[in-house]
Amino acid sequence: MREVIDLPPVWLALFAALVWLGAQPFQLGLPYGPVAGIGLIVAGLVLMGLAAGQMVLARTSFIPRRNPDALVTGGVFALSRNPIYLGDALVLAGLALRWEALHMIWLVPLFMLFITKRFILGEEARIAARFGPEFTRYTARTRRWL
Repeated sequence: MREVIDLPPVWLALFAALVWLGAQPFQLGLPYGPVAGIGLIVAGLVLMGLAAGQMVLARTSFIPRRNPDALVTGGVFALSRNPIYLGDALVLAGLALRWEALHMIWLVPLFMLFITKRFILGEEARIAARFGPEFTRYTARTRRWL
């Protein structure tokens, strides 16, 4: 049961709920905030879809805590070692803008720190153990987030 609950989309939903709750007492009425928010949400979803598609084509899992079968370094993975998590962060930032809750934007870097500690560090350790020097070269040229 823990594996079902402890997944990045669940944490994204919880952080999104916090943004939404923070937006309820007052909204900032940002010019173009909702439009910019929708743009970030769409960009995040596209990024996640492209990354998941690349992983499927490489026949490796995009499910956290599973051992990888391939090291994907091209396409969106040349931009970020974690494009799905980056997409999550874009969605969260987009929701803050869409809901005109810029005062809640501080949750985005908190989400990124949380995801790094909860998922990314363990994933990187598994990938490093599996792919060794190839992963080390990849980390030297591609940043974790952006």
